[in-house]
Order: sequence, then structure tokens, then C-alpha cells
Amino acid sequence: MFRKIISTPASWVPVPLRLALAVVFIAHGAQKVLGSFSGPGLAKFSSLPAPFPFMRPAWLWMGAAAFAELLGGALLLLGFLTRVGAFLILCVMATVIASAWPEGFFGPKGFEYPVALLAMTLALLISGGGIASVDHSLSSGRRR
Repeated sequence: MFRKIISTPASWVPVPLRLALAVVFIAHGAQKVLGSFSGPGLAKFSSLPAPFPFMRPAWLWMGAAAFAELLGGALLLLGFLTRVGAFLILCVMATVIASAWPEGFFGPKGFEYPVALLAMTLALLISGGGIASVDHSLSSGRRR
């Protein structure tokens, strides 16, 4: 199972995508968890209402989303468990898209940007981290 999760092609194609997403999600996660970059910090962010009524308790779901962005971004940056990091981010983006759906596609409250991020994370979920990743180092060392 672990081998399947870390398997990745010996290709440079996913690397720029992985690094760009890592920067975006580490920055957004750091805002929400650490209060960096004028962000709210974990206490304030987790006190916000959850996007859907079934998400109870709201603080748990909001905290999980914040940590998913930060941890997912860190995993993508390293290329370690790239598919796990991409899955964490994909879950957050799917929730953002579903909650922004009534606002329409365009605009600051629309779901245009989250759809682009979701598509990029889906590409990494399928492909893996690429040649310049911890996953590739681990999987190439195990091949015989």
C-alpha cells in the first residue's frame, strides 16, 4: 500500500505544479493556523461558523481545514506522501466549491479559483510528486 502511495513517474512535469501549490497552501495554512501574513490564527479561524449545518462541532471542522492546508502544503513542498497532501487539499477545495456554489462562478466569492486549485491537486493525486521528490527517492531505492 505504501509503495502505491509514494509511486511517482521519473518526470519533471508534476514538480512545478507541486511547488506552486505548496507555496499557496503553506501560506494560506500559516494564516489560519499560525496567524502569519496578517491571518486570523487558529483560535479566531476555528471560531468561525462551518460552511454547512451538518459540520458540528464547527471548531473541529474549521481547525481540520486549517491544518489540512498547512500540512498538505508542507507534504507537497517536500514531495513526501504527495498523494496524501493532495488529498487533504482536495477535500478542503471540494468543500469550498460546494459552499461557494450559490455565489456563482466568478468574483471574489465565486468558485473559479478553488476549481483551479482542485484540478491541480487532482493532477498531483493521479501523478504523484515527480522526479524531484522524497517519494521518488524512496520508491527508486526499493526497485529491484
